[in-house]
Amino acid sequence: MKLTCDEATSICDKSQYKEASFWEIIKLNIHLFLCKKCGLYSKQNSIMTKCYEKHKKNEINNLDCLCDEEKQTMNKELKTKI
Repeated sequence: MKLTCDEATSICDKSQYKEASFWEIIKLNIHLFLCKKCGLYSKQNSIMTKCYEKHKKNEINNLDCLCDEEKQTMNKELKTKI
């Protein structure tokens, strides 16, 4: 029943993409309640995904990489939310 931190981060990633089973999510939530480092990982992972999705929506038709200004903006957003 007890998860290692490596297993928890793996399930966290799967959960983010709706690939984790119900029981994996239950075990992950218990682990996140007990392990503050994994809770921080989960929070950072969520923030990164939200930032990525936000920029992805803005650039749907543009297949280029982020310019330096966009990278700096994303970096500032991450730092303020962490």
